[in-house]
Amino acid sequence: MSHLPNDHIDLFKLYDPVGGDHFNIFAAGLKTADRVVTVSHGYAWELKTSEDGYTNYSLETLASGKAKCKAALQKELGLPIRKDVPVIGFIGRLDNQKGVDLIAEAIPWLMGQDVQLVMLGTGRPDLEHMLRQFESQHHDKIRGWVGFSVKMAHRITAVVHAVGGLRDTVQHFDPFNESGLGWTFDSADAGKLVNALGNCLWTYREYKKSWEGLQRRGMTQDLSWDNAAQQYEEVLIAAKYQW
Repeated sequence: MSHLPNDHIDLFKLYDPVGGDHFNIFAAGLKTADRVVTVSHGYAWELKTSEDGYTNYSLETLASGKAKCKAALQKELGLPIRKDVPVIGFIGRLDNQKGVDLIAEAIPWLMGQDVQLVMLGTGRPDLEHMLRQFESQHHDKIRGWVGFSVKMAHRITAVVHAVGGLRDTVQHFDPFNESGLGWTFDSADAGKLVNALGNCLWTYREYKKSWEGLQRRGMTQDLSWDNAAQQYEEVLIAAKYQW
C-alpha cells in the first residue's frame, strides 16, 4: 500500500483527535464509493443533515461548531440565543445525593451571574416540582427538563463534585500549568459549588485561551475501551501474580 501514488494515499487519511492522521481503509471506501447503503432511508438522511442546527465538529472546527451547537441548544429549549452567555448544565437523578439541594442553595447567586442553567433529570416529586418552579421564576435563564433524554444529555456538560468515577475523569484545572479538564469541589457544600462555578465563569470570561485549552484537552482524551481495558488488565494481572 505504501507504493500508492500520493493522491491515492490521501484518500486513506482519517483525522483522529487522539492520535492525529490515521491510515483508514473504511475512510477510503466512503470517499470513493459510488453508492453508500445504510440501514434505512432515515438514517441516511441523518448522516448528511445537521439536526436542527446541531453539528458534529472536530478540533479544526471547534470554534464554529461549538457555537452552532450552543445556539441550537438555546433555541431548542426556548432560551435567549446569546453567544456571550455561558450555559451551565446539570444531568442526574433528582435526589439530594446528587447535589440538587446544593444547586437550589446556589440559585440566588447564579441568577446574579448572567448565566443560563439547564437541569435534566427525574426523581423525587418535590425536586421535580422545584425544577419547574425554578424555570417559572427565571424563565429567561433556567430550563428544568423533568424526565430523561439521552439526546439532550449528550448536548449538556457540567461542573462536577469530585466523587467516584468523576474524580478520575475530570482532573481539576490548573491555570498555572494550563492542565486539567474542568472544575471540581471536594465536599457537598453549596459554598464550594459556588466557588468552583465562580472560577469556571471567571476563566470563561477573562481567559479565553485557557478556556479553549480546556475544550481541546477534553476533546483529545483517550476514552476508548482499549485504554480502559488495559487498565483493568493491569490490575487483574497484578492480582494474579501477587504471590
